[in-house]
Amino acid sequence: MARRTTTSKFSAAVALGLLGTAGAVGAPGVAAADESGPPSGGGGQQAAAGAFDLPEGYRIEQVVGGLQLPTSVTWDGEGRMYVAEAGSGLFPEQLGPVRILEVADGQATPVVELDEAIEPALVGLKWHEGAFYFTHRAEDLTGAVSRATLDGEVELLFKGILDSQAEHQINDIDVGPDGRMYVSVGPAGNAGVMGPSVAPWVMRSPGVHTTPCEDIVLTGHNFQTPNFLTEDPDDMVLTGAYVPFGTPTEPGQVIEGVEKCGGSILTFEPDNAEETIETHAWGFRNLLGLTWSEDGEMFAAENGYDIRGSRPVQGEIDATLRIEPDRWYGIPEFSASREPLTDPKFEPPDQFQVPVFLGTDEELGKILGSVIDVEASGLTPPDPEWVLGRHEFNSSPSMIDIAPEGWGEFGGQMFVAEWGDLAPPTNPLREGNIGRQVVAVDTETGEITPFVKGDPLARPFDVQFGPDGAMYIVDYGIVNIDMALKPPYAYQPGTGGIWKVTRMPVGGVDAGGGSTAGVESMGLFLLGSTALAGAAVAGTVAIRRRHAEAG
Repeated sequence: MARRTTTSKFSAAVALGLLGTAGAVGAPGVAAADESGPPSGGGGQQAAAGAFDLPEGYRIEQVVGGLQLPTSVTWDGEGRMYVAEAGSGLFPEQLGPVRILEVADGQATPVVELDEAIEPALVGLKWHEGAFYFTHRAEDLTGAVSRATLDGEVELLFKGILDSQAEHQINDIDVGPDGRMYVSVGPAGNAGVMGPSVAPWVMRSPGVHTTPCEDIVLTGHNFQTPNFLTEDPDDMVLTGAYVPFGTPTEPGQVIEGVEKCGGSILTFEPDNAEETIETHAWGFRNLLGLTWSEDGEMFAAENGYDIRGSRPVQGEIDATLRIEPDRWYGIPEFSASREPLTDPKFEPPDQFQVPVFLGTDEELGKILGSVIDVEASGLTPPDPEWVLGRHEFNSSPSMIDIAPEGWGEFGGQMFVAEWGDLAPPTNPLREGNIGRQVVAVDTETGEITPFVKGDPLARPFDVQFGPDGAMYIVDYGIVNIDMALKPPYAYQPGTGGIWKVTRMPVGGVDAGGGSTAGVESMGLFLLGSTALAGAAVAGTVAIRRRHAEAG
């Protein structure tokens, strides 16, 4: 399939053109003690030196740098590590290569090139029974799952998740304790209604809208916004929930559920995906990571609402969730904490809202309101007890994994990569950054403990425990906000990478054979040469050690 280019009045603004192509990249980070302390950052492509903050008794080092938008890591049956490069960011234009790379000896070498086989973004990646399974978009931009072998043979298993034509796509993929595969799927739009915040997506796929997994009954609330599909700046349009942009709805209107629905966890048999796909649970916002505890309990990570679009929501938290099968989790009628959005505390200021109409004639004012008649739809409201971790609003919990018992007080806890905020476009009320760290969540109490963060860790997206028992963190790379750009997201090439965190015996010997006793006693550990932007970079990064709090 040849790579397509899209032309529209938005294409020049959307195509940022900031990323090139990354080849195999340089040496891994090497731990070393240095009594002189960390020097200042160098010039050129070197990232500024900074400090990591992580618990006492743990060591962090870079495995590889210079990656382009890496998203997920997996291992084959022989313990070889592979990483996915997404190919695109938050909007529809391709920004870099779409491929799977083998990581070995500080190098990342492409093994499966996917530019001509799929549409980006490539997000979830899982090795299973001799092949890679991965999530992506199909040629029509719907959500899809494919399988690829190491010799480059690619097989589409299914496509057709309409919601993935918008900003939230199909994300994680993993094998459950029952041997079935599970995928997390985001919903189209911020809160059930398509609007100007997803204009580039709507212009490519005018029929895109949020889809339910079961039949629902609408309240008939419609949201008035400028019609970005016409050249007339005075052209206003009404849009309801679960319908394409510019389509009003009526009270009592029924929207039929679909098999490949958004805001869901879907499950299928790996060798017969199309015929066995079914809904495991639904009613989520942008759902990302999936994992299971040793006793089979399922968990997921969810990005909460934004203050954007036709139906902005003033959220309080993002969430990690306990997953129960055959449940509706309440989105877009309930908050991330599973409280009704009719509570006034979820109303953003009027300046961020649009006029709402009942049907097409009765104006209700600027309200958040309700879009699904829950009772008429036969839906059971979600249980707030399903919320495990209450992460800070806009912290963007992403991929997750459970620590092995060998991780001491953290054994059995769930680790969560918090990708971080995109304020002000997604929240004009936020001051300062949030997230951009890895945290531990106690799976019994939900208590959240910050685990590792620091300047060298830009946007952690995936966290997984490898066959060796070490933690591996996939850093997506630097994404900054530049309001002079439209859309205002600036990607910095070659800043993604993989970091490895290991436990160290107190007063023991590090992986390089050097004594750590003196360093531990100072509470300071130094990380030597790192490889960023495809080059080995001389420099040191200070690691501030702190005592871990028992969960």
